[in-house]
Amino acid sequence: MAGINFCIFARTDLQSKNMPQLIYPGRIAAVSYLNTVPFIYGIEHSGCLRAGLILSPPSRCVAAFTEGEADIALVPVAAVPQLPDAKVVTSFCIGAVGPVRTVTLMADCPVGQIERIWLDGHSRTSAALVKILCAEYWNISPEFLQLDDYRAIDRPRKGDAFLLIGDKVFDYEGRFARIFDLAVCWQEYTGLPFVFAVWVARESVGEEVIEALVRSFEYGMGHIPESVAYYGHSGKEYAVRYLTENIDFPLDDRKYRALESFWEKCRLSDSY
Repeated sequence: MAGINFCIFARTDLQSKNMPQLIYPGRIAAVSYLNTVPFIYGIEHSGCLRAGLILSPPSRCVAAFTEGEADIALVPVAAVPQLPDAKVVTSFCIGAVGPVRTVTLMADCPVGQIERIWLDGHSRTSAALVKILCAEYWNISPEFLQLDDYRAIDRPRKGDAFLLIGDKVFDYEGRFARIFDLAVCWQEYTGLPFVFAVWVARESVGEEVIEALVRSFEYGMGHIPESVAYYGHSGKEYAVRYLTENIDFPLDDRKYRALESFWEKCRLSDSY
């Protein structure tokens, strides 16, 4: 991880929860998926931090950071090595130690018969991951195509497979004969968890802001059912279970090892 700076504050580094609210003049970019509602709820309801929010797909979060619209962002991990003036912050991430459920390859044929993979353009990380798995785990060499029109999913050709990420995956579960959970495939291949996104901040963002962000996230993690209800997901019976059983939020030592492994494989395969 040479060249990538880390500024991590764990719970034991923090002061009292009774600290006054910090008003941050910059903006924070976060992914507009179900898996981020505990983060967003914490920022908006903990009373620890007041800041403007930008909610968008993962690729747009990267653009918000690189174009100067946001000073703090939740970004796909494949983008991190290319981000200028960035440090990885907080002890939280979007990760998985088992099935993640919302990063999948869907097909009607066995993996060895896949000829084309249509790539969801919302995340570079998932696209890089499926390419690594194809080359190193499944030993297949399919053609990779950009999935710009999601109607193509409804009219697959023989040998087609679709990389789908985010909340849309829930809508397509049961539509294909085979669903390959990419977090599980990575874990079977490497023995490590997977990290899909991390929080980054500009070098100029002070420690007091990162501390307030961590306190906000801790609050959100303690109020997952409330966050699901507040943002209109209570009608989705899977929502709380997904956030507590599929998504694994702590950025721990094993996930650091997974990040190192993924970044190295991306570098060697030119998958960035």
